[in-house]
Amino acid sequence: MDVVYFAWVRERIGLPRERVETRAATVADLVAELSAREERYAAAFADISALRVALDQELSEFDAPLAGVREVAFFPPMTGG
Repeated sequence: MDVVYFAWVRERIGLPRERVETRAATVADLVAELSAREERYAAAFADISALRVALDQELSEFDAPLAGVREVAFFPPMTGG
């Protein structure tokens, strides 16, 4: 699946997107896998309460299943203005 990073998540990881092979069942499982990769991922996902996630461009939750998902996007909460 494609994993896309926005804003400070992208800055911490150093990539705008990447292709990931995973056995993760949920978004939280994917976060755990990514966090275990390297310190930069662990730093980006240290506080998931400061993140939002979208699955195939629809807002979702971290306990959502990944079966059939093609794209996961991580980003900080958006503010209106």
